[in-house]
Amino acid sequence: MDQDTLNYIFIGLSFALYIGIALKSRASSTKEYYTAGGGVSPLANGMATAADWMSAATFISMAGTLAIGGYAGSRFLMGWTGGFVLLTVLMVPYLRKFGKATVPDFIGDRYYSKLARFVAVLCAFFICMTYIMGQMRGVGVVFSQLFGVTIPWGVCIGSSIVFFYAGLGGMKGITYTQVAQYCVMAFAYTIPAFYIAIALTGNFIPQLGFIGEYIAGGDGSVPFLEKLNNINQELGFAKYTDGSMSMVDMFCITAALMCGTAGLPHVIVRFFTVKNVQAVRKSACWTLGFIAVIYLTAPTIGAFSRVNLINELNGIKYADAPEWFATFENTGQMKFEDKNNDDIIQYTGPLAYRTATGELVIAESAAAKAERNFTDDASKDPNELIFGADIMVMANPYMADVPPWAIALLMAGCIAAALSTAAGLLLVLSTSLSHDLLKKIVLPEITDRQEVNYARLASFVSLAIATYFGINPPSAFIAKTVAFAFGLAASSFFPTLLIGIFSRKMSREGAIAGMICGIGFTLSYIIYFQFMGGDAADYLFGISPEGIGAIGMLINFAVSFTVNAFSPDPPAEVQAMVENIHIPSDSGDAIDH
Repeated sequence: MDQDTLNYIFIGLSFALYIGIALKSRASSTKEYYTAGGGVSPLANGMATAADWMSAATFISMAGTLAIGGYAGSRFLMGWTGGFVLLTVLMVPYLRKFGKATVPDFIGDRYYSKLARFVAVLCAFFICMTYIMGQMRGVGVVFSQLFGVTIPWGVCIGSSIVFFYAGLGGMKGITYTQVAQYCVMAFAYTIPAFYIAIALTGNFIPQLGFIGEYIAGGDGSVPFLEKLNNINQELGFAKYTDGSMSMVDMFCITAALMCGTAGLPHVIVRFFTVKNVQAVRKSACWTLGFIAVIYLTAPTIGAFSRVNLINELNGIKYADAPEWFATFENTGQMKFEDKNNDDIIQYTGPLAYRTATGELVIAESAAAKAERNFTDDASKDPNELIFGADIMVMANPYMADVPPWAIALLMAGCIAAALSTAAGLLLVLSTSLSHDLLKKIVLPEITDRQEVNYARLASFVSLAIATYFGINPPSAFIAKTVAFAFGLAASSFFPTLLIGIFSRKMSREGAIAGMICGIGFTLSYIIYFQFMGGDAADYLFGISPEGIGAIGMLINFAVSFTVNAFSPDPPAEVQAMVENIHIPSDSGDAIDH
């Protein structure tokens, strides 16, 4: 059986499972649509939350970032892992005790203002829409490779599937679908890693192989990371274990990812599907364990794929390229540009250059390269292998010659990762628009059935917009697009939620001003440098758009407390509500709508 047939079988079976669960778990009330009825077990919710968390950026792009960027890619590992800890310690127990199922609901009630609720809805829209853009791009990348179509067509196929089971089943359908998706993702990620670890290091456990010996070269064993550093330097790249990013930018990106995680509305709402606060804590522990399975494997996949890519393609004749290379060429995800017309694929880094006679030279430093008198543009960048980091996870099993069924399983896992998070985000978007905007502000007289119908309509419109931007994303790099969403969450929701939980004196005026200034600054900065031609040389303090959310967060805090100093105290009942959510007693079921 050929590889394409196996891919179709595995993915078809997984889709049948997801759609079957969605149909069986169709929501019949607003409580089931928004919180799955509040009766999901901690174990099942832990799996579902992990699947919601394992987006295309995590499953596909994070390992690709580690493969290409080495140490610099660890910003995603540190930021997202630390952020989830912040979320479970500082946010979730208190928000669950409060009892409302959405972030705008909490902000609207805590800050006793319809305007605060409206601003929160706008923030949720920008955050979730930006996040979905990245997920739809991931869907497009996977379906493009699967069906041999362009990425835009892949995005369209994936969006139709997401709308079907997310819009139909609501949170109830999404929760149990995500349980199945996590199982697919866990096996899809780890099984190929086992095969590759054995081939490269002789160690069955990928993590031990990563810090162990490299044996695949046939010239004896050498420490794996030493081998990786050496081949990087031989091709004109920095050492794999060296950072290629400024410390300021690295710190800000990590901080934005951490704090943005703690303010993500689609993750927060997941903990309203369990019965009470005690179940929330159990669910959070399960989630961290399930996340660890993927996060502890990602660095090994990134490093292994780096070695495999260089061994398979660098220095070989184009006519002798392996079969799998052609499959990625056909979809436009890999490209060979023969700049010196020798028909040899030469993969080089930023320290490589070509002399006037065509000789390939590796400089000792960027300064040494800059001193060269280049004769033409081609000599400035002699690299001939063009590809995106996002395809490394999918290409790695082909490069390592793992069994075809394992490749098919990986393809199913890639799709599950993108679809699971896209569905959760879509639900939050539809909930914010139908419940928090229409029901609470614009049309308070609508019935529960009408509210669910409006939510499904909002899902369709939101997904249509996300599909467009999945085809035309802010960045072709999935993790970068997703990082923008985390920056928006860090600059808007994180300070507002944190202050709202722990300060009973914060006024509505301070919170509203803080949210507007924080997300306004961050969004403007991202738009300017990503869409309006802003030059990287003009970055504020050298901070990229990925990390600017950390500065937006500080602006939010500063503006909130400054405005609050000149504003009246919140009403007594609001202050009492804040005090109550800190009392160590359980809450009951989530408040119905």
